[in-house]
Amino acid sequence: MYKRFAEDRVREALTDTPVVLIVGPRRAGKTTLVKNMGTADRAYITLDDQTVLDAAQTDPVGFIRDLDQATIDEIQRAPELMLAIKKTVDEDYRPGRFLLTGSANILTLPRVADSLAGRMETFRMLPLSRAEINGVTPKFLNRVFDGKLKSTPEAIIGDDLIRLVMLGGFPEAIARDNERRRRDWAESYLASVLMRDLRDIADVEKLTELPKFVRLLAEYSGQLVNYSQFGSSINVSHKTGRRYVGLLEQIFLVSTLAPWYTNTHKRISKTAKLHFLDTGLLATMRRLTCEKVKKNRALFGALLESYVFSEVLKLMMISEMRLTPYHFRDQHMHEVDIVLEGDEGMIVGIEIKGSATVRSSDFAGLRTLSRACGERFAFGVVLYDNTNVVHFGERLAAAPISSLWSPN
Repeated sequence: MYKRFAEDRVREALTDTPVVLIVGPRRAGKTTLVKNMGTADRAYITLDDQTVLDAAQTDPVGFIRDLDQATIDEIQRAPELMLAIKKTVDEDYRPGRFLLTGSANILTLPRVADSLAGRMETFRMLPLSRAEINGVTPKFLNRVFDGKLKSTPEAIIGDDLIRLVMLGGFPEAIARDNERRRRDWAESYLASVLMRDLRDIADVEKLTELPKFVRLLAEYSGQLVNYSQFGSSINVSHKTGRRYVGLLEQIFLVSTLAPWYTNTHKRISKTAKLHFLDTGLLATMRRLTCEKVKKNRALFGALLESYVFSEVLKLMMISEMRLTPYHFRDQHMHEVDIVLEGDEGMIVGIEIKGSATVRSSDFAGLRTLSRACGERFAFGVVLYDNTNVVHFGERLAAAPISSLWSPN
């Protein structure tokens, strides 16, 4: 069993907060985590059980009334329970009463009339990070903000890096021995979440067209969003295309990355970027195999960028720093793949390269971002397919992609 980054944070929250919610994609390991954290006096209830679900939907208040401490799995299937939980928590505000999981972000659902503000803490749990798989606690975010990245002699590079990226992070996929069986799992998973989980949170027109829509999005992972183009692929409007992307975000299949900009720098793109949150699923949707990517490394760039973006989101779970991720792009096409802004305003830029060499020109976007930030620019790094940290001037360096999960 893997030690999850979320576990210590969730345990801590249960000591002082009445309701704790863990949200993330189906099969990412949420149920395993909450069962592992269960105690004899905490009831476990899953709304994947149809009889239990019917009872919860028929009489939410009665369903919750007699529960003292409970774990409720897949809460998005009966969002009506949230108001009943609010009522009982207001009457008995003891910490740790309800531990909830959701395979959709129920806080964005229109049927949830009250967000339990002040009564609930929410944690996002994505598929396994490489650091969780390796059983280490990485220091990448602290080191990059301090500008003290280290070389990684044991870095995963070359064909091994391709295999790692295409593996993704879902525990069941990782457990399968060969690539064909992992693709079979991914296809089955995608069919299930598109047909089932979306029905839990919305009435979706053209539901049968969604697999085609998602395959189109996969071709644009790592690129700027274009809702009109996305919608036209299944003959729906710009507005509907935007709604569909939003729904896919709610079930944690994709994420849109907002642009970073400042009012003093007028010529910066204000269009979001799209990323898939698991590169195993992304590779399956794009019908890519390790062999195909090895023969054509040009296919690797978009996969690698989405992989690093997802890894950074997972590292933010255990960071003491409160960070907000963005991307950067100006009218001259200078761009930075990931921009991290801390609460105190300091900025780190991360550019991602799938090659084993880095040139000074690869820092053009980071230098532009540095000028836009001024003294707020802490550090800029190009992550690349090699083992060494190489400095390219003040507050700029190239570093191994494996720095993301290095414990040093």
